[in-house]
Amino acid sequence: MIDTLKIGTLRWHHLLSPSEDDLQFLNDTYHFHPLDLEDCRSRINQRPKIDIYDDYYFLILHFPSFDDSERFIRTREVKVFWGEDFIITIGSSHWIVKDMFLKVKDQLEKKESIDVGTSDTLLYRLLERLMRESLVLLRKVGQEVDFLNSQLFSKRAVYTIERISITRKNIILMNTIFKPQLPLFHNFETGKVEGFAENMEDYWGNILDYYQRMWDMIEDYQELIEGLSKTFDSLQANKINEIMKVLTFFSTILLPLTFITGLYGMNVGLPLQNDPNSFFVIMGLMIIIVLTMLFYFKRKRWI
Repeated sequence: MIDTLKIGTLRWHHLLSPSEDDLQFLNDTYHFHPLDLEDCRSRINQRPKIDIYDDYYFLILHFPSFDDSERFIRTREVKVFWGEDFIITIGSSHWIVKDMFLKVKDQLEKKESIDVGTSDTLLYRLLERLMRESLVLLRKVGQEVDFLNSQLFSKRAVYTIERISITRKNIILMNTIFKPQLPLFHNFETGKVEGFAENMEDYWGNILDYYQRMWDMIEDYQELIEGLSKTFDSLQANKINEIMKVLTFFSTILLPLTFITGLYGMNVGLPLQNDPNSFFVIMGLMIIIVLTMLFYFKRKRWI
């Protein structure tokens, strides 16, 4: 189903779930390249790209978005046909696209003024909203990294490692989303993507600044979460070593005592077995052995 907004001479078409009739309409009306329409049919995320033609551009962009649980990040695809007097957004893309479309629709119904005169301006506003929303999401991830940093020395090891794993997974996914698109957005600033309106260079530069800023944040968060993960692993390994040290200490102390008790538990003739004070003699010997070993361990600084 095609929903259309008319903003002066500009048309904004939004196709939530494009059918074959909708795609055929686009083909008959705008004569888009068959491969672009084929990309619109696909339910699988395509690689980010900008296809440049004489009279329009076709953009496939990826942006991060939290799932319903607000824990895991998912890739949201934004497909846009961009012409001189039209913008066409396709598919069940990022919620910002639908939200902005409904907001403009509401403004038109209320006959409010809309400061969008060209398709370039509309695309810029759309990209800016997507960038700002992605920046908010990144800051949430940054807050999660700061929280994990404060939880490193907590006793909830299972809880902490679970949060670290989720955050690490989200950061890796954002890296795979943003990294391939960095040169793509450079095409706007360098003029390879010229657009249809004049004096848009500063605006495209602002979009690139947003993107470069987010990319730098992702790199910083990736380094931080890797460091936190290694630190947490080291802390857990150190705790295990301390536990093993204590267990080894007790095992070493008990070893000669176990030998003595086992020896005197045998049904054979042994020294002092008929002596009425043999129990106290053996106990004294065992205490001497324990004290000697403690003194030796202390001198070696093992305890």
